[in-house]
Amino acid sequence: MTVIDLVPQGGVAVRAERGVIPGLSLLCASLLLGASGCAIQERYPEVPPGERTLSAQEGYRYEIGPGDTVNIFVWGLEELSASVPVRPDGMLTTPLIEDVPASGKTPSQLARDLEQRFATYVRSPLVTVIVNGFVGLPSQQVRVVGEATTPAAVPFRKHMTLLDLIIQVGGLTDFAAGNRAVLVRYSAGAQRSYSVRLDDLIRKGDISANLSLLPGDILIIPEAWF
Repeated sequence: MTVIDLVPQGGVAVRAERGVIPGLSLLCASLLLGASGCAIQERYPEVPPGERTLSAQEGYRYEIGPGDTVNIFVWGLEELSASVPVRPDGMLTTPLIEDVPASGKTPSQLARDLEQRFATYVRSPLVTVIVNGFVGLPSQQVRVVGEATTPAAVPFRKHMTLLDLIIQVGGLTDFAAGNRAVLVRYSAGAQRSYSVRLDDLIRKGDISANLSLLPGDILIIPEAWF
C-alpha cells in the first residue's frame, strides 16, 4: 500500500491510500483537494458594492511622504523659493528654515505652516507648495505581492482601479492563480480581506471584475498549483 500526502494551498493535508482499489482513493483525494481550494477561495467575500465604485475615493487628498520633492515658492522672494526633498525622517529644510515637518501633510497644510515660519523673518509671506516626484506615505500606497510580473508598491492616485494597478505591475505571471487573489483593505481602523477575480478581468475581459482601489490596499496574488 502506498500512502501519499497531498497538501493544497492553505496547509490542509489530505492523505491518499492507494492499493485496495487502485486509483479510487487517489481520486477521492483529488476531489477533496478541489473542495478545499473552493473553500479557500470562498472564505473571503467580494468587495461590497459601495467600495467598488470610484465614488468610494471621494474626499481623498494627497499627503506628502518621505522621498517626495516639493517646490516651495514664496511670492516676491525668489531667494527663499527652492525645490527641496523630504528626508526619510519626514522633515525638510528650506534656505531659511531648518527641520520643517512635512510628512503626512497636504501641500496646502505645509504651505500654511511655512508661512507661519517665514513670518518671523518676512512680513505677510505668501507660500505655495507644489509636489514633484510623488512617492507618498506608505499608508497611501497600493502594494502588489506574489505572482505579478513586477510586484511593487505603487503610489495611489485618484480614480485608480484594479485594472490600472495590474497594468502598472506588468500583468500576471504564467503561474498566477488570479481568481484566488485577495485584496486586503484597511477601513475604519479594521482590516478586511476580499476575493478578487483577476483571471476573469485580465484573461477573460470580464470588466465586472474591475473595482475601485483605495489608499493602503494590498493585493496578494497566489501561485497556481497546477
